[in-house]
Amino acid sequence: MSWRETAEIFGTSWHTVFRAVKMAVCWGIRHRELEGIEAIGIDEVAYRKGHQYFTLVYQIDRGSRRLLWVGQDRTKETLGRFFRFFGRRRTERLKYICSDMWKAYLSVIAREANGALHILDRFHIMQLFNKAIDKVRAQEARELKRKGFEVLKRTRWLLLKRRGNLKRKEVLRLNELLTHNLRTVKCYLMKEDFQRLWDYKAPWRIGSFFQEWLDRALSTRIEPMRNLARTLERHAEQIFNWFEAKGEISAGAVEGMNLKVKLTTRRSYGFRDPSTLKYALYHNLGNLPEPPSTHKF
Repeated sequence: MSWRETAEIFGTSWHTVFRAVKMAVCWGIRHRELEGIEAIGIDEVAYRKGHQYFTLVYQIDRGSRRLLWVGQDRTKETLGRFFRFFGRRRTERLKYICSDMWKAYLSVIAREANGALHILDRFHIMQLFNKAIDKVRAQEARELKRKGFEVLKRTRWLLLKRRGNLKRKEVLRLNELLTHNLRTVKCYLMKEDFQRLWDYKAPWRIGSFFQEWLDRALSTRIEPMRNLARTLERHAEQIFNWFEAKGEISAGAVEGMNLKVKLTTRRSYGFRDPSTLKYALYHNLGNLPEPPSTHKF
């Protein structure tokens, strides 16, 4: 429940609930165990309009997922503060670090934790595909509308959602859309084809398929896809690291944590003070120990 709903049920104020949560979170942070962490994920979340971000660091060891640290902004200095908090000894014991392609994060990780295997998050890679498709779709939809042809109208989520998450009616509409010779359709098919990369196991086959896909993408006249291919080519080493770490860390850990973060953030948009959201994130995602006096229902 939200803190407001909790306050109403217990006949108290929102501020009383917040103070209780803050007390429990602060106690839990002081008494949590940080030894034995081998894999961390780094991400950012927009908590307010106007490019206001938090940097989030969480543990993603198989069988142990939790929020470790929250920092204001998403700069090099922000992530540098996490590594100072985490300490040199613990950092040297890290085996895997998963992140997106944000340049500030990449440079700090290379400087502070070059002994760990740096992996680009598969979820964020596919987000880049969705951004490219959406850009092509929006431009092509405007061109077709001027010609009186609106086949791309209300198709955004058909193209961006995973096919397995589509309803039967949406699958039928998508299949009909794919019969048209459009730039948007070509981009969608290229994205679906790229998904095959994650199923390969032999290193030579992974590299061969990746290069073959890049060559096809770079040969198109669709500039967003060409830009995406150049980005993937620059970060090929970190993409391949995903296969080396497969089985050691949970493949869906970062995506799963992202969904929980978005849910907590969405419920917290009314918070005036960013520090209040920090307590909410730790409370929901930190897996913190509880004070001995915590009431059990």
